[in-house]
Amino acid sequence: MSIRERILADTKAAMKSKDALRVSTLRLISAAIKDRDIAARAEDRCTGCEESEIMAILQKLAKQRDESADTYESAGRLDLAEREREEAEIVREYLPQPMEEAEIERAAKSVVEELNASGLKDMGKCMGTLKERYTGRMDFSKAGAKVKTLLSDVA
Repeated sequence: MSIRERILADTKAAMKSKDALRVSTLRLISAAIKDRDIAARAEDRCTGCEESEIMAILQKLAKQRDESADTYESAGRLDLAEREREEAEIVREYLPQPMEEAEIERAAKSVVEELNASGLKDMGKCMGTLKERYTGRMDFSKAGAKVKTLLSDVA
């Protein structure tokens, strides 16, 4: 079952169980995906956006919810912060298990070796390859730091 199908099925189930928070969050996800589908069709991709793009959308939505929760918390609005955190958890249910620190380091090393990267000038190639392979699973800020360290050592 694709992510789209799973989100649609879960939306229907949430509507039947009258889970308002879950319904609104799943509708928000669906709207973001449909928006990306429209943009993809404008780029002559008639099938809409791909799974990797959906993963990126989900990551972005989860990150936005976390940032909003922090903002609400610092403003003393704990009720709104709690809701944002609950929404972030619902979004994360559709993301694959995030990679551990050691897995990120192994993936970064293998990509640097595979591409025969020889310095910081190859950082973009390495990060592009990592994003192709691990979108939705990898924290790219951590990966970027690892790749930068590896490429600095090579130079």
